[in-house]
Amino acid sequence: MMLYSFVNTKPRTFLAFELVSLYSLLTNALVNPFPSLPSLFVILSPYSLQSLRDTGSGGQGGPISAQYSACGESRRGRVLSKCLSFVLSLLSTSLTLAQSAPTVSSPSSSPLAANFDSVHRLTEQGKFEEALAILGDLSKSTPPPENLAREYGIAYYRKGDYPNAVSWLKRATEENADDREVIQLTGLSLYLAGKPRDAIPYLEKVQSWYPSANVDAAYILGVAYIQSKQYANARAAFAKMFQVPSESAAAYLFTARLLLRFDFAPVAEEYGKKALELDAKLPLAHQMLGELYLYQSKIPEATAQFEQELMINPGNPAAYYKLADAYSRTQKFDEAERLLQRSIWLDATSTGPYILLGKVLLKKGETQLAIRALQRAVSMDPNNNIPHHLLGQAYRDLGRGEDAERELKIAEQLRSRESSQP
Repeated sequence: MMLYSFVNTKPRTFLAFELVSLYSLLTNALVNPFPSLPSLFVILSPYSLQSLRDTGSGGQGGPISAQYSACGESRRGRVLSKCLSFVLSLLSTSLTLAQSAPTVSSPSSSPLAANFDSVHRLTEQGKFEEALAILGDLSKSTPPPENLAREYGIAYYRKGDYPNAVSWLKRATEENADDREVIQLTGLSLYLAGKPRDAIPYLEKVQSWYPSANVDAAYILGVAYIQSKQYANARAAFAKMFQVPSESAAAYLFTARLLLRFDFAPVAEEYGKKALELDAKLPLAHQMLGELYLYQSKIPEATAQFEQELMINPGNPAAYYKLADAYSRTQKFDEAERLLQRSIWLDATSTGPYILLGKVLLKKGETQLAIRALQRAVSMDPNNNIPHHLLGQAYRDLGRGEDAERELKIAEQLRSRESSQP
């Protein structure tokens, strides 16, 4: 109990900054015979542990002996000598215990936790190489720390190195088959690494765990089915995503639209026609087929589909725009201009009709009107190279060489920037 008081009790009247020598320690001993251990370390730091032990046990000739002897000659020497012997014996015992006692640290402050915290912080800052370097150092430990494969996999996933992420995440799954986050990241990494078929089992598990999983997970699973040519499964995934029956006309239409986006044109046409078989007045189904035929340069077929779409939904601005595109390709510029004006009246927030209107007006020789439409398109989307290029042509037709050169230069810069992006 006395040793505990010696080590843990803070002095009340004996302040640390008053401890300038061992002599001051002794002369204050009657006021506070139990100074704190840090205070004693400050005073006794110049002396070795052996010299303290020798002096405390009555040894001779140690570097501390002169001050010990001087105190013994004072009026209070007898009391002070006993105090010093007591203090030094306690100090010697405390130092021995401190040297032999194991270091105890809380889990939150352990070196491993601190290293993993550093890895998390660095990955959040985008410093992936530094994070991986820390994990590399940890991997050299014997045995390697627990969850190392998991940390490696997550770090590589966030870096965008999906093949390495897959390798480490699979190891983590072997270590803990119930880690749902690792299983989900494995599926996503496989998909993003260009292995959609391998990703499907992992993504299906995620869907089974969360009946109301977010639409991103359902979308990725559906696209993985498309890329694996499992079209019926893709339709079921998209139906779940849009909350419609998997055999409904809407489910076929949604799947057809996404098939077209990923360049599965023959299957997209089949699914679009199936949607119309199930519901002949389904909005946007004719438009989807019209876009498909326009993409294939089947202009009469595309025109027929867009016209049927407008019969079902005459307030569809995109259908007017797409039908105008079909007309412009057959040089029906007056009809195209009329349709584009309708599209803009219904929706003035889309740049496509303004760009196409500028192009049609240039073909008609109405350059000033074309410039107005193209300037509007540039103001709405200044990073689109097409209206800048068309403006350059319009200015050149009017003999405005400086303006033409400026717009053509901007168009080229934007085109180069787009081609350099991955």
